Amino acid sequence: MAEDLNEQEPTAEEKAKFEQDVLKAAEDAMKMEAEANKADEAQAEAAAEQPAETADQPADQAPESTESAEDVLKAELAAANDRNLRLMAEFDNFRRRSAKEQLELIETANGKLLEKLSEVQDNFERAFASENKAQDLEAFEKGMQMIYNQFAKILTDAGLEQIDPTGAEFDPNMHEALMQQPSETVPEGHVVTVFQKGYKLKNKILKTAKVIVSSGK
Repeated sequence: MAEDLNEQEPTAEEKAKFEQDVLKAAEDAMKMEAEANKADEAQAEAAAEQPAETADQPADQAPESTESAEDVLKAELAAANDRNLRLMAEFDNFRRRSAKEQLELIETANGKLLEKLSEVQDNFERAFASENKAQDLEAFEKGMQMIYNQFAKILTDAGLEQIDPTGAEFDPNMHEALMQQPSETVPEGHVVTVFQKGYKLKNKILKTAKVIVSSGK
């Protein structure tokens, strides 16, 4: 099993062919089984129609051609079932291998992001170290702004987008209204104040923005 999981991921064409093989094996198995059942029914009907003295003959004296055809059908059915079982086992291995590869991709992506975020943490620790504490508050604020910009860029590069709907029309899919308040400048139904910004990753909303909505004048 371990060797199967480490094999190279099949191409899209190989996946499609594999699925077709599984379906064909299942269809063959059902077809063989149906033909075997028909042969059994035909043999039973022939035995019922033959004269009494023929019906009294031992079973091992049945026509050889009928027995031969039935044996062939049973052998083909067994072969189709065996092929179907092997294909299903291969498909199970393929499914597990794909799941493992997906997990490894996620872990790799998380590792790269965490590596970049650890650099931000290092910069914070250096900024707060006693030997680097500046008496000049302006210089300290400038250093914090640089670290913040680094942090924001890492999140943006990872696909995170900030939702700041100040002045925009209220959208319940992206915003959460905390309250309403009158406004002389902001139209009714639009965002007056953003209490907490929201975030989305690509097109998926991770966190809605908490806002105060204008009730008009």
